Amino acid sequence: MKAWFAQFNQREQLSLLALALALALYLLYQLVWSPLDERRDQLALQNRGVAESLQRVDVMVSELVQLRDSDTRVTTRRNLTSLVNQSTSRRELQVNRLQPNSSGELQVRLESASFDDLLAWLHDLEYREGLLVREVSITQTGAVGRVNATVRVAQAG
Repeated sequence: MKAWFAQFNQREQLSLLALALALALYLLYQLVWSPLDERRDQLALQNRGVAESLQRVDVMVSELVQLRDSDTRVTTRRNLTSLVNQSTSRRELQVNRLQPNSSGELQVRLESASFDDLLAWLHDLEYREGLLVREVSITQTGAVGRVNATVRVAQAG
């Protein structure tokens, strides 16, 4: 290679060196700089998307906290036993036993209740009254469409 390079005059040697330097810079740009620049642009775009998502999540969290705080203030003042009594009366369900426990929950025992009325009552408890139905145990009775149920209800929040 040295002999090949030596055969050229000084001006040609300088031209070859300049060409080699230009070729090396071009290859460096194409193989290193350009892919890094494209990747940086992709990551910047991805970061903007994540930041926008995070901002939307923050807004939703603050809305949820406000809703939870406003619901908590309303539900803590209500008497759980009276709410259950009123809601079962609306659905014409016969309560056989109401038993409060130490954690503020209420266990309700219904015997020979209409299954459809029971489901409607459970829906009312959660979505109309804002209570939590923690546990439900339903067993069949001898009559068609009638069930025995034990339900554990708690205040939301």
